Amino acid sequence: MPDSPVPLPSADPVQPGLTAISEDAQIIFKDVWLELEQDLGREYLRFAREIILLGGAPGAGKGTNTSFILKTRGLTCPPIVVSELLDSPEARAIKEAGELVDDREVLNLVLRQLIRETYRDGAVLDGFPRTKVQVDCLRLLVDKMQKLRREFYDTPMHVHFRRPVIHIMVLFVDEKVSVERQLKRGRDIQAHNTEVQATGIGELEEIRATDLDIDAAQKRYKVFKDQTWEALQSLKETFFYHLINATGSFDDVEGNIVKELAYQSSLELDPKTYDRLRHLPLAREIIVHARQDLVRRLDDYEFDQPELFQHVVEFIDQKIMPIVVRHAISGLAIVNREDALLDNPTALAMLIDIFSDRGYHAVVDLHRIEVPQQVNLETGAIECREKKVYRITIRFRGSEIRRGQA
Repeated sequence: MPDSPVPLPSADPVQPGLTAISEDAQIIFKDVWLELEQDLGREYLRFAREIILLGGAPGAGKGTNTSFILKTRGLTCPPIVVSELLDSPEARAIKEAGELVDDREVLNLVLRQLIRETYRDGAVLDGFPRTKVQVDCLRLLVDKMQKLRREFYDTPMHVHFRRPVIHIMVLFVDEKVSVERQLKRGRDIQAHNTEVQATGIGELEEIRATDLDIDAAQKRYKVFKDQTWEALQSLKETFFYHLINATGSFDDVEGNIVKELAYQSSLELDPKTYDRLRHLPLAREIIVHARQDLVRRLDDYEFDQPELFQHVVEFIDQKIMPIVVRHAISGLAIVNREDALLDNPTALAMLIDIFSDRGYHAVVDLHRIEVPQQVNLETGAIECREKKVYRITIRFRGSEIRRGQA
């Protein structure tokens, strides 16, 4: 039976609160959007499908963790760092004072980055949104992306207008940690620059004025709490929201990021695609009772088919383990066998389960080889027999790995 079409109006979540969007945001967004349409054409307003909006307190480690976040989501593009986009002298003066740059300029630069081919599959956007107006503009952007998706859904261009996935990720540390990290960063850069000037080796690094003065560092944190924090909190009910404790070690923070960005196909896939796949079990579901199931199967072999089970154990002990032992250093053994025992599917299942119980990972491939037997004197055709060779690949933790980790 053919699939019934998915009604598009219900396929996308409705953006709540659009009627409550500020007039300033509506004016700014409309102005920037019209410029984009005029410059590029509506059919080329193809935004990044997944956008991770990375916010955080000063010193929370956004720059440190950005590459890890990109890797976790399988993205190879560079991050979009708003503070780097705002590089005009006027914008730099505002940033040096610890203040925020004009919302219209920020929105224009951000949207023009998000439609670049580089970011077609996804983007990490560092430093947006930071104000209530920018939050409202984000909601308007997602609403526009959903409308474009519906507009082009039944056309050959639908691949360019996929369901948008928006993550809000906030790296949080308290004021004390934030100020300490800002000032430490300033001291580290000063020491580095002094070394470069003394030796002539290396490149000078730019240092923020707020990283040199405790009052300026405290003011920067206060701006974050009073403006950016409140703005980001207002998105909790609309998009995927991830609050990351960034106080601990690198490993702790990375672990927190991985847990927060765990893949949720029901939320990210198009509903029609999800319906197609939903009957297939998730990996985490089938591994929950994997060990118990393995034990049950092995016991069933022993009590229900003891003779065949014994043959398989003897085959492993006599024909395979001597080769495995010789490859104890590498942790990889490949055994090719032509044996009638392996023609039995149950015997193959037993073999794999036995290796799993013993801590190995075994994979069996069947290779069919045509072996010439004789020549038909009447037709000249070469008559062959089929030779079945089973390739058994066994992987395990070899001593080479242990020595390398010692």
